Parts: sequence; C-alpha cells; structure tokens
Amino acid sequence: MPVNALYRDDFYLSTCEAVVTAIHDDGGIEFDQTCFYATSGGQPGDTGFVERADGSKIALGQTKHGQAKDIIIHVPLDGEVQPHVGEKLVLHVDWPRRYRLMRMHTACHLLSVVCPLPITGAAVGEEESRVDFDMAETIDKDEVTARMMELVNANHPVYLQWITDEELLANPDIVKSKNVRPPLGLGRVSLVCIGENSAVDSQPCGGTHVSETQEVGSIYISKIEKKGKENRRFRIRFGTPGDEA
Repeated sequence: MPVNALYRDDFYLSTCEAVVTAIHDDGGIEFDQTCFYATSGGQPGDTGFVERADGSKIALGQTKHGQAKDIIIHVPLDGEVQPHVGEKLVLHVDWPRRYRLMRMHTACHLLSVVCPLPITGAAVGEEESRVDFDMAETIDKDEVTARMMELVNANHPVYLQWITDEELLANPDIVKSKNVRPPLGLGRVSLVCIGENSAVDSQPCGGTHVSETQEVGSIYISKIEKKGKENRRFRIRFGTPGDEA
C-alpha cells in the first residue's frame, strides 16, 4: 500500500513511529509511514534500525522502492528477526550517514550551477560523488572548486517548492538531467531551489538536501575525467585540494 514518505517534507526528520503493513518473502518491511529515504536518482537509500516495544532493535541495511515509487521497502540485515504485521515500531535513521549524503547531494546541485550543461549521469556518495556532463572541453578543476566554494560561503537558502506533474510536463526545460526524468505519477514533483526566489538554481529532484549552502562545508573537485568525446566526469570530495594525497 502507498506509504507516507515523511522525508519528502522534512529532510531533517530522523525518527518516527510507524506501523508494519507488510512483510516480504525476502524479509523486506513496509510501513504506513517512514522517514527513511529509498534509493533513487543516484542517492543511496538510508540505513539505520527500528526499535520494538521491548527495546530490542532490528538493523536495516537497505531502503528501496518497490514496483512503484509509492512503495518503500526496508530491508533488515541478514540474521535479523522479523516484526509482525500491525506491530508499531520506532524508526531511527543513521543520521551521520544521511547528513553527509544530504551535504553531498546539495554539492552536486552547486556543481550543476557552476557547469550549466546537460547532466548525463550522477552518483551521490558519503565520501565522493560524481556528476557527468555533456561537454567536450575540460575546464580547470581548481576554478570550478573556487566557484563552488563561493556558493557555499554565500550561505544561500535551500528549500523545496512543489509543482504538479502537469506543470513539469509543460516545462520540460527545467530538467537538467539528459537521461533521467523526474518520477511522475505521485501527483506532485519537488523542485530544489537555491537562493532567494530561486535566484541561484531550481531543478526537479527527489533527494534530500541541507537547508543552506554553508552546511555543505569544504568541498573540492578532485578530478575531471574524459569519459567520451563529449562527456566529462567531475568527482567531488569533502575537504580541500591535496587531502587525498
């Protein structure tokens, strides 16, 4: 049954109560609501644990979508006990991990501002992320780093606006990704906006993000790789140039 995905309206919600609505043959658990982000759009799903009424815990190693985007499945680690349908549990997201992914995902958006070109691929990671652009010429990675840090240090607000599926279909140019389209069918699509009145950026995205660019912290472009005649891969890392040496 459709789940109430609480994270869509509050990226900082790390704990919630929920009732088990289904148990899959592989042990995957569905709840009536969740604060766990499911793998999508290049961002990994949340990990963490659920707490039972007796205080015991069930560790979760993966969160994924089911056959539709309104189904979210929480997969326990091997050997964990199973709850019961109808049981009320408390969900706890691994917050340090989620927060790093939030910072990284926002950093990827800042990179797309500095390099306003079609995106051909992306993957968000805890330590390193990558964004691929449809571009023929390689640019200086230190210059890109400097321009990204200008956006970080300006501390622009980051917030959501919602549009309908129909509004997105009527304005396809707002999508930066060349190969991946935002999920439709839920009735609404979230726009991640940066800057007052979206002055810095606005693009459809279902991932989780920080509330202001300063939270991203120090980031840099560690490498720009040529992945084809007209494709360049940018690798983003936390820290400052030289940290990986």
